[in-house]
Amino acid sequence: PPGDTAGCTFCHTSSEERCSTCHQRHQFDPRVARRSEQCKTCHWGKDHRDWEAYDISIHGTVYQVNKTDPNNFDFSKKLSDADYVGPTCQYCHMRGGHHNVQRLSTVYTSMGMSNADRGAPLWSEKRDTWVSVCDDSHSPRFARENLQAMDEACKDAGIKYTETFKIAENLQLDGMSEPMPKDLAPDWSGQHIWSLKIGAYHDGPEYGGKPGESGEFRMSNCSDVGRLCFESVGYWQTYIFKGMAHGSWNDATYCDGSFGMDRWLVAVKGAAEQARRFAAIEKKVGINWVPQEFWRKGDWLNQLSGMKIVKEYPGKTIFDLCPEPGWLDTH
Repeated sequence: PPGDTAGCTFCHTSSEERCSTCHQRHQFDPRVARRSEQCKTCHWGKDHRDWEAYDISIHGTVYQVNKTDPNNFDFSKKLSDADYVGPTCQYCHMRGGHHNVQRLSTVYTSMGMSNADRGAPLWSEKRDTWVSVCDDSHSPRFARENLQAMDEACKDAGIKYTETFKIAENLQLDGMSEPMPKDLAPDWSGQHIWSLKIGAYHDGPEYGGKPGESGEFRMSNCSDVGRLCFESVGYWQTYIFKGMAHGSWNDATYCDGSFGMDRWLVAVKGAAEQARRFAAIEKKVGINWVPQEFWRKGDWLNQLSGMKIVKEYPGKTIFDLCPEPGWLDTH
């Protein structure tokens, strides 16, 4: 809904369009844009925890302690000439002043949310580049050991992710995912698809949608199981990825990352067990459960495009209404 998402647009419509996102409009000074805090405006929070991971890492601590001393951080110098005692966000991600931030990141995979073989040949060039950034201060062996540690942490997270989603999928297939997609308000695209349906991984009428179509993760108007699955991968798994990438190991483990995924996995198992117990009792005593009407209306979802499409263009989705490929990206 517009009121809830007003803050989203400030970040998601600015970085690609205007220099003043990073170079402050009233203080258009490279010395300001080279400071890590400049990235903090957008790159923080539950689902993209960059600032927090950096800030409490050893690199972030070195920066915070020394940033006011020009002998340790001379922000008047270009990044290619900078003599810093520790890396800033810009020093690593915009090496030499290059403005393609993704160019100098490691295996991205949707902020760590996608399972991937991070050591596959496909990623070798990006990994070598990542190591070359670290070897300004560390040995290549040290950098590769940290990369391997991140790989192992992401692999463990992927196992928990897979198990969590499998529990939800089995509930869906057994008709116990409360409420089912057909009982929910449409998603933003005007579809009634299971929110955890990821393209061709979950095809078939029991998931809703056409072959290959994906559902939209829901943070509201969904069951606890669906929400917990989303938070497990969208929050805790990204904490692991971001924490390990920035050297914030506590963030990846005790703070919330790995331990967060553990808690949510147990919570999903408990919710699934309760749903199955209720279903067994209802069947035994002959109760035919019917979802409450508020599921079909959704919480504030009447303000989203999905409701409008269902009412004004029956049988269509937002994708059917796009005049040409790529139209959604700019409208």
